[in-house]
Amino acid sequence: MGIQRRTHPPAFKKQVVLELLKGEKTRNEICSQFGIHPALADKWKVLVLSEMDRLFTDGIDHERRRDKELIEELYKQVGKLQTQLEWLKKKMGYTD
Repeated sequence: MGIQRRTHPPAFKKQVVLELLKGEKTRNEICSQFGIHPALADKWKVLVLSEMDRLFTDGIDHERRRDKELIEELYKQVGKLQTQLEWLKKKMGYTD
């Protein structure tokens, strides 16, 4: 019979990481209080700290990404219209 893996809800993970960031107790005290392994707590803390930059810049990145997509779409439309115009000019026998 194998070891049963536990899954922890996000609220639990948040509570553990907040305790770690407060720094009022040692990592081992916090982990024994919550009944988790210190390596798991460290993993959650590193994840939160690495994603923190994205949390504060996500709106800017989202707008920039949306603008780039719009520009790409407009360039595609312009290219398509130019191709159609050239085809029509050939069909009509129009020369510059």
